[in-house]
This record gives sequence, structure tokens and C-alpha cells, in this order.
Amino acid sequence: MNVEDKFVSISALMCEPTRARMLWNLLDGRAYTASELSIVADTSPTSASNHLSKLLEAEIVKVEIQGRHRYYSLSNSEVAYAIEGLANLANNSATKIVKKESDKNGIKYCRTCYDHLAGFVGVKIVEALETKGYLIKSKNVYLVSESGWEWFHFFNISKEGFNNNRRPVTRQCLDWSERRPHLAGQLGAEFLNKMLERKWFKKVEFSRELVVTSKGRQELYDLLGVVLQ
Repeated sequence: MNVEDKFVSISALMCEPTRARMLWNLLDGRAYTASELSIVADTSPTSASNHLSKLLEAEIVKVEIQGRHRYYSLSNSEVAYAIEGLANLANNSATKIVKKESDKNGIKYCRTCYDHLAGFVGVKIVEALETKGYLIKSKNVYLVSESGWEWFHFFNISKEGFNNNRRPVTRQCLDWSERRPHLAGQLGAEFLNKMLERKWFKKVEFSRELVVTSKGRQELYDLLGVVLQ
């Protein structure tokens, strides 16, 4: 199968309505059973299993078996970027982003995008890192300055920790709700892990939404000057 034919095949697999709903929910980076995914896709467990088998065969999802249960998740970060890219097309009709000051929650405000931070909060943090000179835009990635690596060292994140990995250290991931990039790649994933460890955010059960804690608001202001109400 040539590249064009494979593109057509993968596009058809991902964009079928039931499978698209399952992939959208898998974008939170967690693993779910076929029964759980059948609920979000509003289909039967048997139908969900059939759809997941096709996605598994195409290596769009992967599966881990624990006892009697099979847990499905996105196969890699490239699949997540493709889904986020499709979300940008779906939101393309919005020529202007109108932000309501009262919207301080929900997935548009703060969420996970596979394994990194997204939404209004994710974009605000990245823009603060750029203003400080810690991150520098370069094509579709971010360059991390020396002062930037010094700043990330505060979170026990070092440049040396990203050696010998095929995944890019940084990547600009266009945020579908903000239409501006947030930080993805190895650094984006590790940074989110460290922020979660510091209790800056709380996860919302069965959702990609993150809630910013009072500690998170204070430390983001102290360290980056980011003001979150």
C-alpha cells in the first residue's frame, strides 16, 4: 500500500463517527476498556470492540491486558497531534476567540492534550515562558535557552534527561480552542508531570479537564507572572 492509499485508509478509520468519539476521549492520555469507550461513543460493547480492533490493526491505538481486562489508549503522540489537528479544523469557523471572564473551568480553559497541558492556561504558561526568554519559537518546535534549562532545573528537569529518544524534545501543538500553540513533546509531557506532582492542578474524573488549584495560581504568578483568577 502506497502512502496515498494508506492516508485514505487511516483517515477513513479515524473519521468514522463512532471511532472519532472514542479517539476524542482517548486524547486525555489515559487507557479505557471497550465497555467504557462504548458509553462515550453511545454504542454497544460488542460494536466498540469491533471498532477498536480496526484501530488496533492500523496501530492508531494500543492495548494492555491486565487480568481479564483489556485497556485501550492512543498508540503514540503522533496520533494525538493528528486528533488535535482535526479539532482545529472543526473549530476553524471561529475567526475570533471571544473569552468570557467568567469561564474559569472546562476543557477550553485547562485540559490535558494526550500527555501535556493545553487550553487557555497551557497557552498562557507557554507565552510567559517565551516572554521570559526561556522558550523561543523555531518553525514547529521551541528552542530552550540556557536560562530556560536553568529555570526548568527548578522542577528537576534537565537537558541531559532527554537524550537518546526518538520523540522530539519540544513541539508546538496548535491549541484548537485558543488557536495558539502550547508546549508538547518530551519536555511538555515532563513539565505537566512535575506540575501535577506539585499539586498545581487536579484531574477531573472521566474528563480531560484540569482544575487549577490555589497553590498552582500562586506559584505560577510567583515564578512566571501568570495571573489566573
